[in-house]
Amino acid sequence: MLGIDRKAARYTWTAVAVLLLVGLIYLVRSTLFVFTIALLFAYLLYPLVNLLDRALPWQRTRGLALALSYVILVCVAISGGVLIGSRVVDQAQTLSTKFPAMVASWSVEPAPPAQDDLKGQIIANVREEVARRANDLVGLLPAAGVKLMSVASDLIFVVLIPILAFFFLKDGEEIRAHILSLADVGPWRTRLDAIMEDVHLLLAHYMRALMMLSFATFVCYSIAFTVMGLPFGVLLAVIAMLLEIIPTLGPLAAAIIIIVVSAIGGAPVLAVIIFLLIYRLFQDYVLTPHLMGQGVQLHALLVLFGVFAGAQVAGVAGSFLSVPLLALVRVLYLHLRRSRLSVPEAEPSRLVG
Repeated sequence: MLGIDRKAARYTWTAVAVLLLVGLIYLVRSTLFVFTIALLFAYLLYPLVNLLDRALPWQRTRGLALALSYVILVCVAISGGVLIGSRVVDQAQTLSTKFPAMVASWSVEPAPPAQDDLKGQIIANVREEVARRANDLVGLLPAAGVKLMSVASDLIFVVLIPILAFFFLKDGEEIRAHILSLADVGPWRTRLDAIMEDVHLLLAHYMRALMMLSFATFVCYSIAFTVMGLPFGVLLAVIAMLLEIIPTLGPLAAAIIIIVVSAIGGAPVLAVIIFLLIYRLFQDYVLTPHLMGQGVQLHALLVLFGVFAGAQVAGVAGSFLSVPLLALVRVLYLHLRRSRLSVPEAEPSRLVG
């Protein structure tokens, strides 16, 4: 009646709704990140909860399995803090105290006899640069302390995330059923069910593989650094384990830190570099393909793009979430492609495995 095309109006309102949704997501991005971390933490505990749920001798109750899982988690965390945490704290305090003196003594060592030698020039330049940057690092310590205090104010999330994960684990099936009820019975509900199953398997495999890779990094680095007599070996192994969760950039940053500390501390730098290269090849071509599975494997260029784009959008959090988000997009793309090609629905485990 007013000369407005209904199809164009529908598309316009759809675009407006999408833009409003994107704006809302941006406004609550911090809360969404906390809930996402809680969901990933729930998937980390998911295998243990299911194992206890099946192993209970009496009638299975999800709540009891969840409670036992959290008790085991707390016991493991306390044991790890007692056995490893104290050594990490001591080494971190020692390193922060002795680092300026170590850099100063290393930078004033006599240069190699052959001043014209390329290797000698490189070593001299590296020493000069490290010494100069060390003063900057020392100057940044007060600012880092202020930043640490601001982070400490967010420690409530350390308590909140396990609580949210508890509800995800307890009511996950009900949440899935409510989402499925939004679609009418038929092909759309079947496809939605398959997509949700693939996403479930994807996140479960990713978190399991990520934790196993981080643990393997800590064990191998600790043993190797102890054998080589590397100073602050346990601290460096913990740093490498924590940075392992950030794809590509995390291991690279850990390697740089380890090499710099090794060089300043008088450790065999060449042996450290050789070990890091061998372990990285072993992890990239043996461990990661075996643990991640086909559903999480992404091309290296796509991973790099996701890491840099995620870092630009949301910092470290964006880098951490880039790989699971890209893998999720891959799952959705495969389902969309199959629906367009009218290929019969495959078993969910064929997309992620």
